[in-house]
Amino acid sequence: MKISPQVAMTLRQIMLMNFGFFGIQYSFGLQQTAINPIFSFLHADPSQLPILNMAGPITGLLVQPMIGAMSDRTWVPGLGRRRPYFLIGAIGCSLCLFIYPHVTALWVAVLLLWLLDISNNTAMEPFRAFIADTVPEHQQSTGFLMQSVFTGLGITLANLSLFIFQQIGWLQQTSEAGIPYWVFGSFYIGAVCSIGSVLVTVLSTPEREPSPAEMAAIKAQPSGPAHAVKDIIVAVREMPTALWQLALVYLFQWYALFIYWQYISHSIVQSVWNSTVENTEAYSQAVAWTGLVNASYNVVTFISAFGLMWMARKYAAKYVHAFAVTLAALALLTIPHIGNKYLMFAPMIGFGVGWASMMGVPFMIVVGSIPKERYGVYMGIVNMMIVIPMLIETVSFGWVYRTFLGSNPANAMTFAGVSLAIAAALTLTIKTTAKPATAE
Repeated sequence: MKISPQVAMTLRQIMLMNFGFFGIQYSFGLQQTAINPIFSFLHADPSQLPILNMAGPITGLLVQPMIGAMSDRTWVPGLGRRRPYFLIGAIGCSLCLFIYPHVTALWVAVLLLWLLDISNNTAMEPFRAFIADTVPEHQQSTGFLMQSVFTGLGITLANLSLFIFQQIGWLQQTSEAGIPYWVFGSFYIGAVCSIGSVLVTVLSTPEREPSPAEMAAIKAQPSGPAHAVKDIIVAVREMPTALWQLALVYLFQWYALFIYWQYISHSIVQSVWNSTVENTEAYSQAVAWTGLVNASYNVVTFISAFGLMWMARKYAAKYVHAFAVTLAALALLTIPHIGNKYLMFAPMIGFGVGWASMMGVPFMIVVGSIPKERYGVYMGIVNMMIVIPMLIETVSFGWVYRTFLGSNPANAMTFAGVSLAIAAALTLTIKTTAKPATAE
């Protein structure tokens, strides 16, 4: 069976083609919640956390646009254009996740994070282009927001697994390196989910075979990393105005999110447990509760993605995104002032809606602004817009945290909330002629 981009797809087909996103996002969920605590268990100083997380933005900056450009020029008989990269990335993710909790030194944990991020980026980047290639234009809002559904599901289960394993008494002991054994189970499950979910997508959803003319055009294009780099440079030079404006939105949006993921467990141990990371027992409880809190916002992401699908059919994407990011900003501004651990779930409603939008809605703006034959390279460039703010955060926020925020995680959450509010306001300035998916 070959899927034509002109033929409407069933909801089941759209779900199956996005199912691989579940395993990738389970891995991403562990990176959000478990990697920084592992660094802390290995005695990393809190002010070092931004620089220790440099792997994410650097690999995203280099790997995703490269994979996007190369996949535009790829056709593997039996696999297609994007699916070979899904498989390569998923295999790497599974191996890294299985090994990760066994690290015994901080530098090894950092090195393995680099390898995990390279694998995650290799698998994740082509999924955006896969939707644009395969799903009919009038269904692309559903296609992209279905990725938000599986993002919510994958990250939810990753975080729930951390909380559940932490409750098991015989897993309370630690490895020689000081990493609790309850962390191990979550990583083992992630190793299985990563390759397993991608295989579901690869085996259930064939890619549209190029026409003879399209195949000739693919074969005529020079291949290899050097030509991919040239393609990226040309695409940046020709980038539409709407994407430049989206890049400014992303500067504030993703800078804020990186702060959240790095400091949320530090904020919770301070406001709820009235303690710090130096208190290992209190911090372990805070890490497990952070997993539950992060799981809750991803449950909201899973549910609210369906509501955003409806909104995206009625309103322009930029209005939907500005509304959702505003809710996320209010959530981060509220978090430092909550002392009851159960009330911590309330702001996660707004944050979950914002996260659902971030995972899907901006890509509607992107596909309405770029030529179809360059989906891969431009999706990679959009990811550069995501990781450059993260890179800036890793090299700047440690200094900001010490110098202006008093090394106080509550102030870090407030700083992130203000950044998201700026991102929401800037979203409204994006000039695009793209209409809602069902607009006449």
